[in-house]
Amino acid sequence: MAKATQLQDQVKIRGIRRRWLLNSVAIVLLILALAVGAFAAMLWSYYYSGTADDLLRKATSSANGFRMYTRSDYRAAAQQAVSSYEDKGRLELQFLDTTGAVLYSGNDLAAGSTPSTPDIQQALNERSAKPWQGRDPDTGERILAASSPVIYQGEVVGVIRYVTSLSEIDRQFVFAMTVIAAIALAIFAMVYFSNLYFVRSIVEPLVGITEIAKVIADGSYGVQIEKKFDDEIGELTDAINDMSLKIRQAEKTQSEFISSVSHELRTPLTAITGWAETIQNGEARSADDIRKGMGIIVSESKRLGNMVEELLEFSRMKDGRFTLAVEPLDLKAELEDAVYTYTEFFRKEGIALEYTDGPEEMIPISGDPERLRQVFCNLLDNAAKHGGAGKRIDVFLHQEGEEAVICIRDYGPGAPEEELPFLKNKFYKGNSKARGSGIGLAVCEEIITRHEGVLAVGNAEGGGFLVSIRLPVEI
Repeated sequence: MAKATQLQDQVKIRGIRRRWLLNSVAIVLLILALAVGAFAAMLWSYYYSGTADDLLRKATSSANGFRMYTRSDYRAAAQQAVSSYEDKGRLELQFLDTTGAVLYSGNDLAAGSTPSTPDIQQALNERSAKPWQGRDPDTGERILAASSPVIYQGEVVGVIRYVTSLSEIDRQFVFAMTVIAAIALAIFAMVYFSNLYFVRSIVEPLVGITEIAKVIADGSYGVQIEKKFDDEIGELTDAINDMSLKIRQAEKTQSEFISSVSHELRTPLTAITGWAETIQNGEARSADDIRKGMGIIVSESKRLGNMVEELLEFSRMKDGRFTLAVEPLDLKAELEDAVYTYTEFFRKEGIALEYTDGPEEMIPISGDPERLRQVFCNLLDNAAKHGGAGKRIDVFLHQEGEEAVICIRDYGPGAPEEELPFLKNKFYKGNSKARGSGIGLAVCEEIITRHEGVLAVGNAEGGGFLVSIRLPVEI
């Protein structure tokens, strides 16, 4: 199974490499082919078309020089022109009669032959000059010829023809094309191998990243990939490493949450079950013991109810059922009610709750009174659990411009600096030994955020922990 998966991954990687090379190298190959084709056309025009035009001009010019000769004079002038022709080694000059037979030629071997090539036939029949390229009917050699009719008083008296061998031109053309093809092949090879190296530099790191990602997916959270590049692959490596750490942290936090909640549920349930069995079995010795037991049962039941409510709130937050019933309200009155509720309770615990209000008039806001009361009570309860050792909790309320500011401070040990960024994360409890599920602050922040406010946590100057809430005031 593992080998099959590995083979499948290799096929995918080869597929990526193949697509990449096809998409990039095919374009380069097409460009090179077009460039070589264009250069070949230029060379053909330079070597063949240029030579043909040159021969055509020579033939036409020579024919124009023989217009004043009759048929008999044409023969004598042709013989004289051939005998004085000096360019025999490069270009053959031929004089033909009206039947297409060669009368005189710079090459004695051609005299008396009848080439019958298309250029001669056109000069005789159509009275126009035209070049022709092909193989000589007698020698089989590739030649280029241009024939022009000699016309005297409207009658064709002969044909002047220039012939040159294409052997040298063919060699030059083939050599030039070979050089160009070699250069194009070298360019293609450089592009191909550079692309191959470039693709390999991308694909191979991706293979390693894929393998590590599979290890992470199999449950080895926290595994890190070695970062070798500072480019996009390096950014991908950083993202996967960060994801791995966050998954490990989330897994750890979730495990700690389950353990914590299990412990928190077991403790009150143990107390409730113990006292309920004691009372049921008649083991309570007096009415005071029964009242004490019933008080513990009621207190622990409320604590269980609060924990269940927190879990329900968290569930609503996750599935989108967390809503607000917004209405105009007085923030000062809502906060004072929460403070009043906890003042006597804290006094019994030996904690002094000091409340300082700023403005005498009301502070109007738009919000959900039940949710805000939940936030105030949760924060006061947290202050007592985590900072109750300081025996004092201060609550401040004042207005800054268009914002109402609420501060709740305890005088306990505060929180370690390294834990501050995570305190509002779901399930996070840090090193705190206090009871709780670790989702109270997360729920509070969600409520304040939905009121378009900000909840901030930190250590207070002089010791203790400080929570501040900023809410927009209705103007």
